[in-house]
Amino acid sequence: MSVVLGIESSCDETGIAIVKNGTEVLANEIASQIDIHKVFGGVVPEIASRQHTKIISQLVDQVLKSVDEPIDAIAATQGPGLMGALMVGLSFAKALAYSWKLPFVPVHHIEGHLFSAFLGEKVPEFPFLALIVSGGHTQIIQCDQAHHYRILGTTRDDAVGESFDKVARLLDLPYPGGPSIQKAAVDGDPRAFDFPRAMRHKGNLEFSYSGLKTAVLYTLQEGEKDVADVAASFQAAAIDILLIKIKQAIHQTSAQRLVVAGGVAANQLLRDRITTELDVDVFLPPFKYCIDNGAMIAAAGHSRLEHGLTGDFSTTPNPSLSL
Repeated sequence: MSVVLGIESSCDETGIAIVKNGTEVLANEIASQIDIHKVFGGVVPEIASRQHTKIISQLVDQVLKSVDEPIDAIAATQGPGLMGALMVGLSFAKALAYSWKLPFVPVHHIEGHLFSAFLGEKVPEFPFLALIVSGGHTQIIQCDQAHHYRILGTTRDDAVGESFDKVARLLDLPYPGGPSIQKAAVDGDPRAFDFPRAMRHKGNLEFSYSGLKTAVLYTLQEGEKDVADVAASFQAAAIDILLIKIKQAIHQTSAQRLVVAGGVAANQLLRDRITTELDVDVFLPPFKYCIDNGAMIAAAGHSRLEHGLTGDFSTTPNPSLSL
């Protein structure tokens, strides 16, 4: 049994949480920077770092005061992410662990998303297949056992989350693009425009979203178009690509369980189709744990602690850390 304090600061959310036994969230706080960055249409790294510095101590105090149980270890995101943002959270976590004489556990951001699926009512068991659809990552990962992973497919250009942001900008919709496009698509016709489903017949598990984004751009350059129809057609194509590839992966691996995690896992169309079209046991994080958060880092940290995979105080941020 362990109680882990998790710190996530890889991009523009400061996430602090305390999780017991890797599944029970005792406290979870997130400070979002969306209102700050939306005027720029995306995250400005220097501003993100400064905001983490301003809020992290306050959030940690707030979370600690809400939980009576003693902390057994401190986990923090080591990478990938923005260098300055990672530095804030990792340095704070190491300093806290050193002063409290507690184990320090560095966590890979994508592994955090994998373990976000362990925070719901329905907890997966290894082995499973995972579809990670976060802001900068679109990956299919074979998870044979905890902390032993094999990437089966990844994006060759834009990640699906990035394509949502870029298309939202083309449509003059607010940042972040995922929620904006989903909202706009409600009143649109997903068959209004036949946008491409890239690499669907290639036979591999790679993704490509740059062509889809460009197709939307060219369509808008032809003349005035209904925003709802474009949003709905784009969303349908983007989700189609994910379903095509994950079906191929399930067929190739004979997987019986699938975890879908990351920010785009909050997309309702994806959640509906994943749970109705696939003949496997599907595990989705609760909506509040799809975005970057400290609870997923604490959950992954708990598992790493159990497996003896702690770090030391020489650990440094790595913006391009491999899984």
